[in-house]
This record gives sequence, C-alpha cells and structure tokens, in this order.
Amino acid sequence: MLSQGLVLVGNHPKFNNALETARNVAVTKTPVLISGEIGSGKKALGAYIHANSARKNARFEIVDCSFDSQTVEKIVLGFRDDETGRFNRGVLEVANGGTVIFANIDALDENFQKRLYTILQELPDYELDVRILATTSKNLSKLVGAGKFSRALYTYFSGVSIDMIALRERGTDVELIARHFIEEYAAENEIGDISLCTEAARKLSDYSWNQNLSELKTFIRKTLSNMDGTTLDIQAIENGERKVEFTTSETDEDGMKLMSLKDAEKLLIKKALVFTSENRTQAAKILGVSIRTLRNKINEYRSEGASYFVNLR
Repeated sequence: MLSQGLVLVGNHPKFNNALETARNVAVTKTPVLISGEIGSGKKALGAYIHANSARKNARFEIVDCSFDSQTVEKIVLGFRDDETGRFNRGVLEVANGGTVIFANIDALDENFQKRLYTILQELPDYELDVRILATTSKNLSKLVGAGKFSRALYTYFSGVSIDMIALRERGTDVELIARHFIEEYAAENEIGDISLCTEAARKLSDYSWNQNLSELKTFIRKTLSNMDGTTLDIQAIENGERKVEFTTSETDEDGMKLMSLKDAEKLLIKKALVFTSENRTQAAKILGVSIRTLRNKINEYRSEGASYFVNLR
C-alpha cells in the first residue's frame, strides 16, 4: 500500500501489530492518532486505514498542518478566489463520505486548534460524514501539559493511537523494503531486474536511517540512478550520489547500536527537544551545553535539510 512515496512492507512484530490495529479500526469511524518519527510511514498507514474501510471508493485528503496558519484554514474551511470570485470548498466538504488526515497535527496553529475541535464536533450538523485521522512526530501529551496543544483536540484524537516503529529498529525489514524500492525503480524505468547482494543488504540494515523510509527510498533511487550494471553491491553504494556513514553491525556492552558521532549528536539533540516539548532552555540544560551552542546546532541541521529541525518551531 503506497502513500506519499512510502510503503507498508515488513515482518517486524511491532510493525505487524500497528498494521493489525489499523485493519481493526478501519471498519469504524473512530478518529485515529498515528504517531512516529518523520518518514516512518504514518500517512501510508492512514491511507491503509482508508483503503480497508467502506469509504475506500470516496475521497482521501491530506491536510499538512505544518503549512502557515492562513493556508491551513483556507484548505479546511474553503476560500473565495480573489480573481474569479469562485468559492473553493473546504477539504471537509470535498471529502464528504471519505477520509481526511491532518498530517503533523502538532504543528497546527494554536489559535486554530480550538476552532478545529469545534468544527469537527459540528460536522453532523452540516450533514458531513468524514473519517478523521491525524499524524504526529511529537509527544502530544507533553505538548498539552506544556500548554502548547489543545487538550480538547488531543482528547478527540487520542481514543485510538497507533505507533509506527522507527526503521532502524526493524532489523531484516530494511532489506525487504530496500528490495521493494529497487523493484519499484526498475519498473518505473523499464530496466529489468536489479539484484541486491548480501553484503550490501547487510550494510543497509546496519545504517541508522534517521529519516526512516523516506531516507532509505531517496538513497536507493539516487544510488541506482548513478549505478552501472544490474547488481546493487557495496561499490555501488559507496559510489552513490549521496554518501552516508554506515554504522557497524556490532553493539556495545549496553546493547546500543553504534553510529557516527555526528548522527549520535543529532539524534541526542532531537530526543532532548522532543522530551522537553521543544523547550530549548531545558533541552540545553539536559544536554549540558549553552543555549547558544544548541541554537547553532539546530541551525546547522536545518541548513543540511534535516526534516525535524527544518520544521522545528
């Protein structure tokens, strides 16, 4: 099942549990909150829920709440075109009978959060039958506690919550997904079968994919586009357009997977920010660095295009 370029493939127990829960709730109308790191397949799971419901032949719409507040409001409520005077219906009306997923719900403007809750509560009054889903890469409960997210809206979505496991925790699933992306690329470009050698598959599985499925797919496609021959091997990986530092397959005495110092630093800073609901002062204190050092690191990761830090408020 594909959605936004991401795929639902794998055998890991936690992944299968998420998929089973999605199938079970698909037949209901209950709002669902899908949590997980950026690129872990949250929107793909939302599409899976829609495709396994009685609404599968109706519209499936995505609202990206990380857009500016004015744009989000226009998408949700509709707007009149200044040039033509034509009124463009809001997504809730367009998707009547179908499903709407509010992606990155944590980024929704605080002033619009309460309004959205009221709108969702009043949908039946306007004879609108829409299944509502939401995704987040943040801990909404902590954001509520910090006064940064509406408790009412959180309660609306928190009845059913599904967590998507990070790719680096999925073991052999990485190889399965990589092979899927290879087959997808080969089919799109009509270049026949491309094989993945065992050593290359192992190296892909050992890497800590901080951007999860989206990063793996981007890496596979860039590597294949610059590869000669029909075998994705170690040399092809190393000669790829985007070089990455792979982790070793060994673990330390605490059972922690090793990674590059830069990746470890980035991951630790991200975890501190998530833990403190993005309170930079508290995060800097936990990390034992100055607020200025933390700010410089955030700006560095933003300039590199790291999604979490680009979207950091």
